[in-house]
Amino acid sequence: MGTLITSPFTRDNTADEVSDGIDLSGKRAVVTGAASGIGIETARTLARRGAEVTLTARRIEAAAAVAEEIVADTGNPSVRVARLELTDRKSVAEFAESWSGPLHLLIYNAGVMAIQDLTRSVDGHEMQFATNHLGHLDLATRLHDAMADADGARIVALSSSGHLFSPVVFDDIDYRFRTYDPVAAYAQSKSADILFAVGATQRWAADGIVANAVNPGAIATSLQRHVGGKLATPLHLQKTVEQGASTTIFAAVSALLDNVGGRYFNDNTEATPTDRRDPDPATTVALYALDPDNADRLWAMSERFLQP
Repeated sequence: MGTLITSPFTRDNTADEVSDGIDLSGKRAVVTGAASGIGIETARTLARRGAEVTLTARRIEAAAAVAEEIVADTGNPSVRVARLELTDRKSVAEFAESWSGPLHLLIYNAGVMAIQDLTRSVDGHEMQFATNHLGHLDLATRLHDAMADADGARIVALSSSGHLFSPVVFDDIDYRFRTYDPVAAYAQSKSADILFAVGATQRWAADGIVANAVNPGAIATSLQRHVGGKLATPLHLQKTVEQGASTTIFAAVSALLDNVGGRYFNDNTEATPTDRRDPDPATTVALYALDPDNADRLWAMSERFLQP
């Protein structure tokens, strides 16, 4: 892994602060799940820096309202919306086929968390894995050529410190043998997000495409629901959406990450690899989530899952 990448920014910095002075004019970005939470702030910051931003969401009306507000706030008219349902392969294909020209930034912001009852996608996969990982890998694969045409593209996959609660259980990803556990299922999908960053960089760096994973931290958004009768994270440990979007933006625009991929960042710095869940999990990343062999296995398995 080599020397860990650090930055002058901390958990208290905002997306606006970490991107201060950066000009994204001429850059094109896609932010999935951009109609709520930190997705809005991520899209807003990219637009504020001059990028052409496409907001994707399942509910196009909600995304359109957000886009209108971002245009009014930033003065950047180049904000568009598109419907995208990550668990619907037809929807993913339609979005990718509608895209033309280069794509410089692909932000995997959409996600579901701790679904309490075992739920499966149309294709039969556990819903958190299907949404958080499979749909995004499908999207990235279909947009590969557009990113290669950008002459330097970045993918940012939103993971979580929750990945420390479970690796990808390759022999039973879809809970056909194990008793379903919502937190473990979420953790598995977040480990998969990090492994995607490793696998995509291994395969596509030569095409000018790198991918990194980030932990936005606990944000006071709709995703922070009550789990087991308690808040998923105590209120005093939660960040604002402006702070929560900062590591995403850091990974998307910082010159420190030029041609750097396959890494995991938390609070605008690279996390320390560990072989156990530490008392302060937010500062660490599990070795199993960075393992290139695991990344290869997951990529091959995911490709099989995505076959017609």
